[in-house]
Amino acid sequence: KKGTYVMGMKLSHAFIDVVDLNKVAPFYTDVLGFMITDRGHINGEIEAIFMSQDPDNHHQIALAQTLPENSSEQNLGHVAFRVESLDDLRALKNRLMSEGIEIGRELSHGNAWSLYFADPEGNGVECFVDTPFHVSQPQGKPTDINLDDEALLEKTRDDFSQEPDFGSYADWQEAMRRRLDG
Repeated sequence: KKGTYVMGMKLSHAFIDVVDLNKVAPFYTDVLGFMITDRGHINGEIEAIFMSQDPDNHHQIALAQTLPENSSEQNLGHVAFRVESLDDLRALKNRLMSEGIEIGRELSHGNAWSLYFADPEGNGVECFVDTPFHVSQPQGKPTDINLDDEALLEKTRDDFSQEPDFGSYADWQEAMRRRLDG
């Protein structure tokens, strides 16, 4: 049946095709803090690395060395990671800056505060923390996650409260649960 909801489906991992595993893997391990869970060859040919930060997920990221040398091809718009708190997002921002990694965009989507940057081969990465608000998407306004928590909440409220579907994320979640339950 078209549009049927499959209960419990959640994003598990991103599989990223790369040119050079030895260049890209340290970005995910040393900068973003993933641990390698496995490394081997697919079909005895293609080298792959699997990594995770979650003991309930064998891998959240899989890298496979499938692209030819000097390839500018990218097979990923971006992969997004939810972090636990604004303090975690701020710490990550500081870590990226100390590693010389350019933050391409620092945005409020109304429903999330996000940092966008790229791995060494240009694959997009987003790390975000949820806000307490629901705002219809797509939305994106420049923000400063270094504002204190109250100032950031107030700025987000000011930036998005005039949107037609602005409201509580908890209320939106409850309405979504009712929709999914039919």
